[in-house]
Amino acid sequence: MTSLRSNSGSGLTLKGLTVAKLRKKLPETFGIAEWYGFPFGLLSAGQRSHFAEIQFATKDDRPFVPCPFLSRPGRLIACWKKGGVCSLRKYGLVVDQDGRRMGEFRDELIRTTCPSRFQDAGEIYRWIGRELLNKEDAVPIGQVPFLNRVPQMGTTEDTDFVTGKEVGRIDNILVVPGTKPLDWCAVEVQAVYFSGDTMEGDFEYARNFVGPGIPYPAGRRRPDYRSSGPKRLLPQLQIKVPTLRTWGKKMAVVVDESFFGALGQMKSADDLSNAEVVWFVARYENVNSEPRLVPGRVFLTRLEEAQAGLVAAKPVTLPQFEKQILSRLPRT
Repeated sequence: MTSLRSNSGSGLTLKGLTVAKLRKKLPETFGIAEWYGFPFGLLSAGQRSHFAEIQFATKDDRPFVPCPFLSRPGRLIACWKKGGVCSLRKYGLVVDQDGRRMGEFRDELIRTTCPSRFQDAGEIYRWIGRELLNKEDAVPIGQVPFLNRVPQMGTTEDTDFVTGKEVGRIDNILVVPGTKPLDWCAVEVQAVYFSGDTMEGDFEYARNFVGPGIPYPAGRRRPDYRSSGPKRLLPQLQIKVPTLRTWGKKMAVVVDESFFGALGQMKSADDLSNAEVVWFVARYENVNSEPRLVPGRVFLTRLEEAQAGLVAAKPVTLPQFEKQILSRLPRT
Protein backbone atom coordinates (compact mmCIF):
# COMPACT_ATOMS: atom_id res chain seq x y z
CA MET A 1 0.00 0.00 0.00
CA THR A 2 1.23 3.48 -0.85
CA SER A 3 2.17 5.41 2.28
CA LEU A 4 1.21 8.99 3.06
CA ARG A 5 3.47 11.04 5.24
CA SER A 6 3.79 14.62 6.44
CA ASN A 7 6.68 16.77 5.34
CA SER A 8 7.18 19.98 7.27
CA GLY A 9 8.81 21.65 4.30
CA SER A 10 6.19 20.96 1.62
CA GLY A 11 3.24 19.31 3.34
CA LEU A 12 1.62 16.06 2.30
CA THR A 13 3.64 13.91 -0.07
CA LEU A 14 2.87 10.75 -2.02
CA LYS A 15 5.91 8.79 -3.16
CA GLY A 16 7.99 11.92 -2.74
CA LEU A 17 5.63 14.25 -4.64
CA THR A 18 4.92 17.67 -3.19
CA VAL A 19 1.34 18.83 -2.69
CA ALA A 20 1.52 21.00 -5.82
CA LYS A 21 2.65 18.09 -8.00
CA LEU A 22 0.24 15.69 -6.31
CA ARG A 23 -2.74 17.89 -7.09
CA LYS A 24 -1.82 17.97 -10.76
CA LYS A 25 -1.75 14.16 -10.89
CA LEU A 26 -4.97 13.47 -8.98
CA PRO A 27 -8.16 13.39 -11.11
CA GLU A 28 -10.34 16.40 -11.78
CA THR A 29 -14.07 16.23 -12.30
CA PHE A 30 -17.15 18.42 -11.96
CA GLY A 31 -19.36 18.58 -8.90
CA ILE A 32 -21.92 20.78 -7.21
CA ALA A 33 -21.24 24.52 -7.18
CA GLU A 34 -24.67 25.63 -5.90
CA TRP A 35 -27.35 23.47 -4.31
CA TYR A 36 -30.87 24.82 -3.94
CA GLY A 37 -29.35 28.26 -4.42
CA PHE A 38 -26.68 27.91 -1.72
CA PRO A 39 -22.94 27.87 -2.47
CA PHE A 40 -21.83 24.30 -1.85
CA GLY A 41 -18.57 25.33 -0.22
CA LEU A 42 -20.43 27.33 2.44
CA LEU A 43 -22.89 24.60 3.44
CA SER A 44 -22.43 22.96 6.81
CA ALA A 45 -22.34 19.17 7.13
CA GLY A 46 -25.90 19.32 8.50
CA GLN A 47 -27.16 21.39 5.57
CA ARG A 48 -25.51 19.05 3.06
CA SER A 49 -27.05 16.07 4.80
CA HIS A 50 -30.49 17.72 4.79
CA PHE A 51 -30.39 18.47 1.06
CA ALA A 52 -29.11 14.96 0.36
CA GLU A 53 -31.91 13.37 2.38
CA ILE A 54 -34.44 15.13 0.15
CA GLN A 55 -33.15 13.18 -2.85
CA PHE A 56 -33.88 9.83 -1.18
CA ALA A 57 -37.34 10.76 0.12
CA THR A 58 -40.52 9.72 -1.66
CA LYS A 59 -42.29 12.36 -3.72
CA ASP A 60 -44.99 12.83 -1.08
CA ASP A 61 -42.44 13.20 1.72
CA ARG A 62 -40.21 15.77 0.06
CA PRO A 63 -40.32 19.16 1.79
CA PHE A 64 -41.05 22.40 -0.01
CA VAL A 65 -37.72 23.97 -1.00
CA PRO A 66 -38.02 27.43 -2.58
CA CYS A 67 -35.94 28.47 -5.56
CA PRO A 68 -34.26 31.76 -4.58
CA PHE A 69 -33.93 32.77 -8.22
CA LEU A 70 -37.60 32.33 -9.17
CA SER A 71 -39.07 33.46 -5.86
CA ARG A 72 -39.97 37.08 -5.19
CA PRO A 73 -40.93 38.96 -1.99
CA GLY A 74 -44.31 37.62 -0.92
CA ARG A 75 -44.25 34.76 -3.43
CA LEU A 76 -42.18 31.64 -2.91
CA ILE A 77 -41.77 29.31 -5.90
CA ALA A 78 -40.58 25.76 -5.40
CA CYS A 79 -37.40 24.43 -6.96
CA TRP A 80 -38.50 22.33 -9.92
CA LYS A 81 -35.18 20.79 -10.91
CA LYS A 82 -34.58 17.19 -9.93
CA GLY A 83 -31.71 17.10 -7.46
CA GLY A 84 -31.76 20.85 -6.86
CA VAL A 85 -28.33 21.41 -8.42
CA CYS A 86 -28.13 24.93 -9.88
CA SER A 87 -24.58 24.84 -11.22
CA LEU A 88 -21.33 22.88 -11.39
CA ARG A 89 -17.68 23.71 -10.96
CA LYS A 90 -14.37 21.88 -11.36
CA TYR A 91 -13.03 19.88 -8.42
CA GLY A 92 -9.68 18.39 -7.66
CA LEU A 93 -9.04 15.62 -5.14
CA VAL A 94 -7.02 16.26 -1.99
CA VAL A 95 -5.95 13.54 0.45
CA ASP A 96 -4.93 14.47 3.98
CA GLN A 97 -2.32 12.75 6.13
CA ASP A 98 -4.96 10.37 7.48
CA GLY A 99 -5.97 9.24 4.01
CA ARG A 100 -9.28 11.14 3.96
CA ARG A 101 -10.50 12.32 0.58
CA MET A 102 -11.91 15.81 0.18
CA GLY A 103 -12.67 18.16 -2.66
CA GLU A 104 -10.87 21.32 -3.72
CA PHE A 105 -12.21 23.91 -6.16
CA ARG A 106 -9.83 24.15 -9.10
CA ASP A 107 -11.06 27.37 -10.70
CA GLU A 108 -13.54 30.16 -10.11
CA LEU A 109 -15.61 29.46 -13.22
CA ILE A 110 -19.17 28.32 -12.48
CA ARG A 111 -21.11 26.38 -15.12
CA THR A 112 -24.87 27.00 -15.06
CA THR A 113 -26.90 23.79 -15.29
CA CYS A 114 -30.39 25.07 -14.37
CA PRO A 115 -32.00 27.69 -16.64
CA SER A 116 -33.80 29.20 -13.65
CA ARG A 117 -30.38 30.23 -12.29
CA PHE A 118 -30.38 33.00 -14.89
CA GLN A 119 -33.43 34.56 -13.20
CA ASP A 120 -31.23 35.87 -10.36
CA ALA A 121 -32.98 39.04 -9.10
CA GLY A 122 -34.38 39.68 -12.61
CA GLU A 123 -31.13 41.41 -13.59
CA ILE A 124 -30.85 39.58 -16.92
CA TYR A 125 -34.20 40.94 -18.13
CA ARG A 126 -33.33 44.48 -17.07
CA TRP A 127 -30.06 44.13 -18.99
CA ILE A 128 -31.76 42.89 -22.16
CA GLY A 129 -34.40 45.58 -21.85
CA ARG A 130 -31.77 48.31 -21.67
CA GLU A 131 -29.85 46.99 -24.67
CA LEU A 132 -32.65 46.01 -27.06
CA LEU A 133 -35.77 47.90 -25.97
CA ASN A 134 -34.36 51.01 -24.27
CA LYS A 135 -36.58 50.10 -21.34
CA GLU A 136 -35.19 48.57 -18.17
CA ASP A 137 -38.58 47.60 -16.74
CA ALA A 138 -39.85 45.63 -19.74
CA VAL A 139 -42.05 42.72 -18.69
CA PRO A 140 -41.00 39.07 -19.24
CA ILE A 141 -43.75 36.71 -20.43
CA GLY A 142 -43.22 32.98 -20.77
CA GLN A 143 -44.49 30.27 -23.12
CA VAL A 144 -46.15 32.22 -25.96
CA PRO A 145 -47.53 29.98 -28.78
CA PHE A 146 -45.45 30.35 -31.92
CA LEU A 147 -46.18 27.44 -34.29
CA ASN A 148 -49.46 25.87 -35.40
CA ARG A 149 -49.84 22.38 -36.77
CA VAL A 150 -50.20 21.84 -40.53
CA PRO A 151 -51.88 18.88 -42.24
CA GLN A 152 -49.85 15.68 -42.22
CA MET A 153 -49.13 13.66 -45.36
CA GLY A 154 -51.36 10.79 -44.26
CA THR A 155 -54.42 12.88 -43.40
CA THR A 156 -57.13 14.82 -45.16
CA GLU A 157 -57.54 18.35 -43.91
CA ASP A 158 -61.33 18.32 -43.74
CA THR A 159 -61.62 15.14 -41.61
CA ASP A 160 -58.41 14.59 -39.62
CA PHE A 161 -56.81 17.99 -39.15
CA VAL A 162 -57.60 20.39 -36.33
CA THR A 163 -56.82 23.89 -37.61
CA GLY A 164 -54.72 26.14 -35.38
CA LYS A 165 -53.56 23.55 -32.86
CA GLU A 166 -50.31 24.87 -31.38
CA VAL A 167 -47.20 22.72 -31.53
CA GLY A 168 -44.44 25.13 -30.53
CA ARG A 169 -43.81 28.12 -28.28
CA ILE A 170 -41.26 30.84 -27.71
CA ASP A 171 -40.03 30.35 -24.17
CA ASN A 172 -39.72 34.01 -23.19
CA ILE A 173 -40.90 37.32 -24.59
CA LEU A 174 -39.70 40.61 -23.14
CA VAL A 175 -42.30 43.28 -23.88
CA VAL A 176 -42.82 46.98 -23.25
CA PRO A 177 -46.54 47.32 -22.34
CA GLY A 178 -48.60 50.07 -23.94
CA THR A 179 -46.41 50.60 -27.00
CA LYS A 180 -47.91 50.83 -30.50
CA PRO A 181 -46.69 49.00 -32.43
CA LEU A 182 -45.90 46.57 -29.64
CA ASP A 183 -42.21 46.70 -28.74
CA TRP A 184 -40.74 43.33 -27.77
CA CYS A 185 -37.94 40.81 -28.30
CA ALA A 186 -37.62 37.06 -27.89
CA VAL A 187 -35.36 35.58 -25.22
CA GLU A 188 -33.79 32.13 -25.26
CA VAL A 189 -32.00 30.98 -22.10
CA GLN A 190 -29.55 28.10 -22.36
CA ALA A 191 -27.85 26.29 -19.49
CA VAL A 192 -25.37 23.48 -20.04
CA TYR A 193 -26.13 19.78 -19.73
CA PHE A 194 -23.51 17.44 -18.34
CA SER A 195 -22.40 14.01 -19.44
CA GLY A 196 -21.06 11.21 -17.29
CA ASP A 197 -22.25 9.80 -13.99
CA THR A 198 -25.52 10.91 -12.42
CA MET A 199 -25.52 12.93 -9.20
CA GLU A 200 -26.94 10.15 -6.98
CA GLY A 201 -23.48 9.06 -5.84
CA ASP A 202 -22.62 12.65 -4.92
CA PHE A 203 -25.83 12.96 -2.91
CA GLU A 204 -25.09 9.75 -1.02
CA TYR A 205 -21.52 10.82 -0.26
CA ALA A 206 -22.61 14.31 0.80
CA ARG A 207 -25.22 12.83 3.13
CA ASN A 208 -22.54 11.14 5.24
CA PHE A 209 -19.54 13.44 4.77
CA VAL A 210 -18.66 15.35 7.96
CA GLY A 211 -15.35 16.84 6.92
CA PRO A 212 -12.94 18.37 7.19
CA GLY A 213 -13.37 20.36 3.99
CA ILE A 214 -15.97 19.53 1.37
CA PRO A 215 -16.74 16.18 -0.28
CA TYR A 216 -15.03 15.30 -3.52
CA PRO A 217 -17.55 14.37 -6.25
CA ALA A 218 -18.35 10.66 -6.23
CA GLY A 219 -18.99 10.57 -9.99
CA ARG A 220 -17.03 11.49 -13.07
CA ARG A 221 -18.73 14.08 -15.27
CA ARG A 222 -18.14 17.16 -17.38
CA PRO A 223 -20.18 19.94 -19.01
CA ASP A 224 -21.52 18.74 -22.38
CA TYR A 225 -21.46 21.81 -24.60
CA ARG A 226 -21.96 19.67 -27.74
CA SER A 227 -25.35 18.44 -26.54
CA SER A 228 -26.36 21.81 -25.14
CA GLY A 229 -25.32 23.87 -28.19
CA PRO A 230 -25.65 22.06 -31.54
CA LYS A 231 -28.30 19.60 -30.35
CA ARG A 232 -30.52 21.82 -28.22
CA LEU A 233 -29.94 25.55 -28.76
CA LEU A 234 -29.16 25.48 -32.48
CA PRO A 235 -32.51 23.93 -33.58
CA GLN A 236 -34.35 26.54 -31.50
CA LEU A 237 -32.56 29.36 -33.33
CA GLN A 238 -33.02 27.75 -36.75
CA ILE A 239 -36.76 27.41 -36.19
CA LYS A 240 -37.47 30.75 -34.54
CA VAL A 241 -35.00 33.34 -35.88
CA PRO A 242 -36.13 33.28 -39.57
CA THR A 243 -39.68 34.21 -38.57
CA LEU A 244 -38.47 36.78 -36.06
CA ARG A 245 -36.32 38.23 -38.85
CA THR A 246 -39.35 38.74 -41.09
CA TRP A 247 -41.15 40.41 -38.20
CA GLY A 248 -38.20 42.73 -37.60
CA LYS A 249 -37.55 41.32 -34.12
CA LYS A 250 -34.37 40.22 -32.36
CA MET A 251 -33.54 36.98 -30.57
CA ALA A 252 -31.67 37.48 -27.31
CA VAL A 253 -29.72 34.40 -26.21
CA VAL A 254 -28.61 34.25 -22.58
CA VAL A 255 -25.67 32.00 -21.66
CA ASP A 256 -22.90 32.16 -19.10
CA GLU A 257 -19.27 32.88 -19.91
CA SER A 258 -18.24 29.22 -19.74
CA PHE A 259 -20.84 28.31 -22.38
CA PHE A 260 -19.91 31.21 -24.63
CA GLY A 261 -16.23 30.39 -24.29
CA ALA A 262 -16.90 26.89 -25.66
CA LEU A 263 -18.38 28.23 -28.92
CA GLY A 264 -16.41 28.40 -32.13
CA GLN A 265 -15.19 31.80 -33.26
CA MET A 266 -17.94 33.97 -34.72
CA LYS A 267 -17.80 37.11 -36.80
CA SER A 268 -19.66 39.89 -35.04
CA ALA A 269 -22.24 42.10 -36.71
CA ASP A 270 -21.13 45.72 -37.02
CA ASP A 271 -24.36 47.17 -35.61
CA LEU A 272 -27.48 46.07 -33.76
CA SER A 273 -29.56 46.84 -36.86
CA ASN A 274 -27.60 44.14 -38.74
CA ALA A 275 -27.84 41.53 -35.98
CA GLU A 276 -30.41 38.75 -35.68
CA VAL A 277 -29.04 36.95 -32.65
CA VAL A 278 -27.80 38.99 -29.69
CA TRP A 279 -25.74 37.02 -27.18
CA PHE A 280 -26.01 38.17 -23.57
CA VAL A 281 -23.05 36.56 -21.84
CA ALA A 282 -23.55 36.63 -18.07
CA ARG A 283 -20.74 36.09 -15.61
CA TYR A 284 -20.51 35.13 -11.95
CA GLU A 285 -19.17 37.62 -9.44
CA ASN A 286 -18.53 37.04 -5.75
CA VAL A 287 -20.75 39.26 -3.60
CA ASN A 288 -20.30 38.75 0.14
CA SER A 289 -18.64 35.37 -0.61
CA GLU A 290 -21.64 34.23 -2.66
CA PRO A 291 -21.82 33.96 -6.46
CA ARG A 292 -24.15 36.43 -8.16
CA LEU A 293 -24.97 36.39 -11.85
CA VAL A 294 -24.28 39.81 -13.35
CA PRO A 295 -24.20 41.31 -16.87
CA GLY A 296 -21.06 40.54 -18.83
CA ARG A 297 -20.65 41.18 -22.55
CA VAL A 298 -23.06 41.61 -25.46
CA PHE A 299 -22.11 40.00 -28.77
CA LEU A 300 -24.00 40.65 -32.03
CA THR A 301 -24.30 38.05 -34.78
CA ARG A 302 -26.40 37.03 -37.72
CA LEU A 303 -28.04 33.61 -37.62
CA GLU A 304 -25.46 32.07 -39.97
CA GLU A 305 -22.61 33.12 -37.68
CA ALA A 306 -24.45 31.84 -34.62
CA GLN A 307 -24.89 28.48 -36.35
CA ALA A 308 -21.19 28.28 -37.15
CA GLY A 309 -20.25 29.13 -33.58
CA LEU A 310 -22.57 26.50 -32.12
CA VAL A 311 -21.42 23.75 -34.48
CA ALA A 312 -17.77 24.72 -33.83
CA ALA A 313 -16.50 22.24 -36.42
CA LYS A 314 -15.81 21.98 -40.13
CA PRO A 315 -16.10 19.04 -42.55
CA VAL A 316 -13.10 16.91 -43.33
CA THR A 317 -11.91 16.83 -46.94
CA LEU A 318 -13.34 14.25 -49.35
CA PRO A 319 -10.02 12.32 -49.54
CA GLN A 320 -9.85 12.19 -45.73
CA PHE A 321 -13.43 10.96 -45.48
CA GLU A 322 -12.97 8.28 -48.12
CA LYS A 323 -9.75 7.15 -46.45
CA GLN A 324 -11.76 6.53 -43.29
CA ILE A 325 -14.35 4.57 -45.28
CA LEU A 326 -11.67 2.35 -46.77
CA SER A 327 -10.06 1.75 -43.37
CA ARG A 328 -13.38 0.37 -42.10
CA LEU A 329 -14.04 -2.02 -44.97
CA PRO A 330 -13.73 -5.73 -44.03
CA ARG A 331 -10.45 -7.20 -45.15
CA THR A 332 -10.67 -9.98 -47.74
